Amino acid sequence: MKQRIARLFRPLCLLLCAALLAGCTAPSSGSMAPAGSGSGLNRYQVVWFDVFDTTTTVIAYCASQEEFDAQMEALHADLKAYNDLYDIYHAYEGVNNLYTVNQNAGVAPVQVDSRILDMLKEAVRLYQVTGGKMNIAMGSVLRIWHDCREAAEDTDAPQLPDPAALEAAAQHMDIQNLILDEQAGTVYLADPEMSLDVGSCGKGYACEMAARAAEARGLTSASISVGGNMRSIGAKPGGEPWVIGIENPWNPSTVYGTGDSYVDYMLTTNQTIVTSGDYQRYFTVDGVRYHHLIDPDTLWPARYFSGVSVLCADSGLADCLSTGLFCMPLAEGQALVESLDGVEALWCLPDGTTAESSGWAAYRRGR
Repeated sequence: MKQRIARLFRPLCLLLCAALLAGCTAPSSGSMAPAGSGSGLNRYQVVWFDVFDTTTTVIAYCASQEEFDAQMEALHADLKAYNDLYDIYHAYEGVNNLYTVNQNAGVAPVQVDSRILDMLKEAVRLYQVTGGKMNIAMGSVLRIWHDCREAAEDTDAPQLPDPAALEAAAQHMDIQNLILDEQAGTVYLADPEMSLDVGSCGKGYACEMAARAAEARGLTSASISVGGNMRSIGAKPGGEPWVIGIENPWNPSTVYGTGDSYVDYMLTTNQTIVTSGDYQRYFTVDGVRYHHLIDPDTLWPARYFSGVSVLCADSGLADCLSTGLFCMPLAEGQALVESLDGVEALWCLPDGTTAESSGWAAYRRGR
């Protein structure tokens, strides 16, 4: 069970780090500290553990505790709704979610909430942008890896997937079999053996949509982290940007504040940073780490990088791109990023070196 404990503990530690970098105290529900003389705003923060199987931390500047509580109640409700809609493992009473869609593969179209349709449309678009490297139709393959990773937590002799089983599952990951009918409001998987897995995009998309809704409700200064998907709303009082640390993938932190926990520090205002890394969800067999970022071409964990971070204005886009970039060679990924407006990226290579897009340094905090 040690691996399970580590997997649950690490996100909290990383988010504690993010809170410290943002200039806040250790998280506690509704904690407050002065925002600075004359701003009229106070700093608050809250931590939740019940959405997207991870830790969510929100740091916000509001005029009062009452305003903060109202904003957080609405934000949490939004995130919980997205969590239930995008869940592929559980059914919820009165909700047609992605679990429902998968269960009806090859059977019938499923009437779904527009928040599912909109996210799936964006995922299909990013499938094209990444040349298929970010593929939500890989559920049949990813489920095999998920089951091996889960089984590894309870045994001293973890097993790798059967290559023949992976190849068989890969026959059912053609995204053309994902049929979206916007007029009818339905999703249909034409292949009865196909299943969706939106781990590469659902959390980021939900974070982005929830942040936009919070902005529409009047939240003007906040940092939202959903399992490390960092999205800033505005700046801190006085116009100071939010500082986000890019974790060192070769020596990831186990407690906040360790000296070499970060490879870079970035400044964001109304932007997002999302990182995909080989150090977050994995199991080890014969000394080799098998992580959760599966290359759709090989059906095995991608080995190009230790971590890839994407900075842009949209958390859903960043989530998709970080996965896609992780699964393609550096030159190909650099060309893709340079072709996209407002997108920057940092690649951490297995040999301990880094590469960055042409505009990445413009957001770097001065050392």
